[in-house]
Amino acid sequence: MKTVLLDGVRTPFGKWKGALSKLSAVELGTSAVAALLHRYPEARKADGAILAQVIQAGTGQNPARQVAYHAGIDPETPAITLNNVCLGGIATIADASRRIQLNEGNLYLVGGFDSMTNAPHTANIRMKSGIGHTQLNDTLQNDGLWCALTDQSMGTLTDHYNHIYKIPRQEQDEYAALSQRRAADAQAGGKLADEIASITDLLEADEGIRVNTTIDKLSNLPPAFSPEGTITAGNASQMTDGASVGLVTSEENAQNLNQTPLAEVIDWQEVAGPDASLQTKPAKAVKNLLERQHLSIDDIDLFEINEAFASVVIASCRELGVNYDHVNVNGGAIAVGHPLGGTGVRLVLTLAYELRRRGGGKGIASLCGGGGQAFAILIEVPKTKGESA
Repeated sequence: MKTVLLDGVRTPFGKWKGALSKLSAVELGTSAVAALLHRYPEARKADGAILAQVIQAGTGQNPARQVAYHAGIDPETPAITLNNVCLGGIATIADASRRIQLNEGNLYLVGGFDSMTNAPHTANIRMKSGIGHTQLNDTLQNDGLWCALTDQSMGTLTDHYNHIYKIPRQEQDEYAALSQRRAADAQAGGKLADEIASITDLLEADEGIRVNTTIDKLSNLPPAFSPEGTITAGNASQMTDGASVGLVTSEENAQNLNQTPLAEVIDWQEVAGPDASLQTKPAKAVKNLLERQHLSIDDIDLFEINEAFASVVIASCRELGVNYDHVNVNGGAIAVGHPLGGTGVRLVLTLAYELRRRGGGKGIASLCGGGGQAFAILIEVPKTKGESA
């Protein structure tokens, strides 16, 4: 049974402590789902809501259930919150596709959301309260940006492996400038608007794109994690608030709804380890996916590789033997931002809309995740008339 991504939308992505800082993660997710339901009211009767969130502390029981309920999904629709760190958004698409193929349901709400701005500070004082001060833990760092396997920030870990993979600072800055330039061009050309549902009176477009970025400006930024490091605030993904959601259904159900799907969900692949590094994990997932589908790199028209750090894209492209002409053609997380659980479906939407603009084709979206994991998903947008099969 073929499964398809019927459509999807996302909020504009807001800078850390920026325009969306007044909204909680649940409110961001609710805004995106409400916009999607406005387009597809039939989705109110979805068979399930599968939504990702990474920083869940203090959010309340089952944030996915809250989002679905407040957005107007039928209260009899069950919901599950998935936390697979940054991989979560894409994992919801895979989970929904499995359920459809197993005849558990026929229409699922997927996606994810996070507010990095509103990540709370916590203290485990229940058994330790008494006289004296208490230290607070930052859940943004602890749950979102800290490798639990190596007990160090993912920036420090990636800096270490940048040296091993011989990825110099200049190459990272050059890639970051490319990402910003592409995102600025895409925003100016209205391409990103296809996937965005603005939040009235708060934000209409992605807030983090720096139109005037240059390599010279990037080269003057100090290292973010160690004096000898090569990662800076300019060549890593931005801390971000946002949500992206979509609808996964069967091809038959899409026809019954008289809707043309955005893309077919063909296959996916998860990988992990053996170490906790991030650099080539997306490439490993892509290679395994291509092998399983008996495809080559040349069969893929476009790639989205999440720009958690510039070096992840650089190393993965080296490993795959692809150039940047086919990768992140509308910029990526360095410019647009990376709201953790809110990123996965954003990658797929950006990929699918660009494939459609180009007349169809196959695309792979991939991203790395904390603990040395990665996820890759293969989609296909049908060729329009006049295009070769």
